[in-house]
Amino acid sequence: MNRRTLLLVSLLSPLAGTANAAGHTFGFSTDGANFLLDGARFQIRSGEMHPARIPVQYWRHRIQMAKAMGLNTIALYLMWNYLEERPGVFDLSTDRRDFVSFIKLCQAEGMWVLLRPGPYVCGEWDLGGLPPYLLANSPVSLRVRTSADTHYMAAVTRYVTTIAPVIKPLMVANGGPVLMVQVENEYGSYGNDGVYMEELRQLWVQAGITGPFYTQDGLGQVTGNHTNVTGGAIGLSGGDASSIASCRRSFPAVPAMAGEVYPGWLTHWGDGTFAGLDTDISGTLRGFMTGNLSFNLYMVHGGTSFGYWAGANAGDSGSGYQPDITSYDYSAPITEQGRPTARYTAYRGIVESALGAPLPAVPAPIPTITRTGVTPTVYASLWDNLPAAVSATTPQPMENYGQNSGFMLYRKTLSGYSSTTLNVTSVHDYATVFLDGAYQGGISRPAVSSAYATPLKVTTGSSLALGSAGSSPTLDILVEGMGRVNFGHGLVDRKGITQQVSLANGGTLTNWRTYPLPVDEAFVAGLRPTVSDPNRPGLFFRATVTLSQTGDTYLDMSGWTKGVVWVNGHNLGRYWSIGPQQRLYCPAPWLTAGDNQILVFDLHQTRPKPITFEASLSGAHSVVNRRSGKALDVPGSSTTNGTQLIQWPFHGSANQQWTVSTAADGTSTLSNVNSGLLVDVQGNSSADGTPIIQWPANGGTNQQWRLVPTDSGYVKLVSVRTGKVIGVAGNSTADNAAIVQQTDTGDTSQQWTLTSM
Repeated sequence: MNRRTLLLVSLLSPLAGTANAAGHTFGFSTDGANFLLDGARFQIRSGEMHPARIPVQYWRHRIQMAKAMGLNTIALYLMWNYLEERPGVFDLSTDRRDFVSFIKLCQAEGMWVLLRPGPYVCGEWDLGGLPPYLLANSPVSLRVRTSADTHYMAAVTRYVTTIAPVIKPLMVANGGPVLMVQVENEYGSYGNDGVYMEELRQLWVQAGITGPFYTQDGLGQVTGNHTNVTGGAIGLSGGDASSIASCRRSFPAVPAMAGEVYPGWLTHWGDGTFAGLDTDISGTLRGFMTGNLSFNLYMVHGGTSFGYWAGANAGDSGSGYQPDITSYDYSAPITEQGRPTARYTAYRGIVESALGAPLPAVPAPIPTITRTGVTPTVYASLWDNLPAAVSATTPQPMENYGQNSGFMLYRKTLSGYSSTTLNVTSVHDYATVFLDGAYQGGISRPAVSSAYATPLKVTTGSSLALGSAGSSPTLDILVEGMGRVNFGHGLVDRKGITQQVSLANGGTLTNWRTYPLPVDEAFVAGLRPTVSDPNRPGLFFRATVTLSQTGDTYLDMSGWTKGVVWVNGHNLGRYWSIGPQQRLYCPAPWLTAGDNQILVFDLHQTRPKPITFEASLSGAHSVVNRRSGKALDVPGSSTTNGTQLIQWPFHGSANQQWTVSTAADGTSTLSNVNSGLLVDVQGNSSADGTPIIQWPANGGTNQQWRLVPTDSGYVKLVSVRTGKVIGVAGNSTADNAAIVQQTDTGDTSQQWTLTSM
């Protein structure tokens, strides 16, 4: 076996699918230029995924998807607050918290691991993975991510000393797959406390993890703040071949890698569209493969921030608050539901070509199911399910009651009331306000459009006009915590009402009754099906759906306003009509053949709307030609009727996104997301070579298509009118080649792959 073949085998199957009790050696070359595995130069080709965001039943599938893309390593965060929700109470074994089993699955699939345990991780995860109990009854001067705060460091020490013993056997030297452990995360974007970083490293060493270690930072941050650790490798955020070379010049003693390469990006509630769809890292990836440089794709598969775990961004003072959507699809090469995108196929080809050896087959996709709408009925009212009240002089955040997420109700009886303005200095993050049960309006910390705010009487300031009521009405302020800030200096982000409440004509309000409302799985399981006032917002709705078979699906909540959905007791997460996300992912293992219970809690609606089961996150697809590998495209993002379609290199913009709508008879239309126009055979012609254009919907059969499978996931787009297919003129592979109607010859230029985006 020649050296190249030996190297390829070691990169593709590092553990040959079995544990090695003798262990391996992993470290750095003496000149700091390379990573070494068992003494040989080693390229880390990593993709990031988080077991906390993936159903346990799909862990192996997602790992196999990464392996089939040509990667040899999985990077993963451990979210501290997911493992220790209460001080000193750790759960390292239940469901998606069982990271040890995930790491062992990586090993069984022949993959190495980069472990990123924090204590801070960012990750668009609530509070960046730090436990909210740190914020409970703590001084305003609380400081996280520094050795100067003993309260914080005591908790960090407990965390590290608890998880280190279960990590130790997983280290590469002990026969496990973990190559390196990351210390902190992007600390150079937060501070330059070298004492803190060294103290963290020493905590790991004292707990039995002696390395190798690495850190993760932007090039400017690590060179400016020197936030690396002694003897640790350096991962670069947004790194490429050039930044790796620059880092090596500044830190020649240790190797550097592109520790976070972004094939997509995060999306906030209220964004115009899902972020990152037009990101293409093909050139960057080729540079890594040509230079044999190590990298980690953040994310190769994003998954879902189920429940209340999604984080947020804000300015250092907490202003400009932007909560993250529930989906963590990230426009990654592997979609939220585990399907390969056109980018996946392209990146896989780059890696395979560079390695010069065939990659493992791409795993079959998880089956999906769709269903027509089901309309729930009113089941319960939050107002009839309140817990015992807790008295407080001033409003307190939920952390002071040992509550990590959900809602808080603040109640006050007003004396001598007359119409006035309510001032709530700090709503974290979304409040609905009532006087004697009558809805007055809302206060939103995140920005919302006037189209949303006006009909719901929602303000984005701190003041809300209150209407008329009796002389001693009950004021109710129901506050939703939407996710704590996970990046920057605004991390001390308590939830609920965090400062004073006053009336314009009555001064500061004191002596409150407070109702902690986690609205978690235990809470909804114990709901009393009582509805005293069906017209008061704050209702739970329930539906029973009978399925003959299960599959992955998305619950389309586009008819609803703002709330949370549970399926068979599993919290799918938040929905919000401001978008862009309107559908919530429900994995097949959470469904059963037979009856399934859907429970919806909506902050505003008192009348239910239908919920449909859909096959993908957005309904948009890329349509990529089998022969050329190029995408069906509206040139120049034209919105003009009659524009002829072309093929063009895939970039994911809206002019390459197509919504597929399938009728009961199995025929489909393809609508361009950018223009809203349909794929159409020009002039209803039956002739070969007729241009395929975009045109307004008219119900004609020249706009209707049958998606006929061929093999390996490809389809033919067959015109209902003519029986002919959509192909590329002249079977061309060139950019800008025209899309036309052709007689079916079986050529690959007449075959397409439709991939959810």
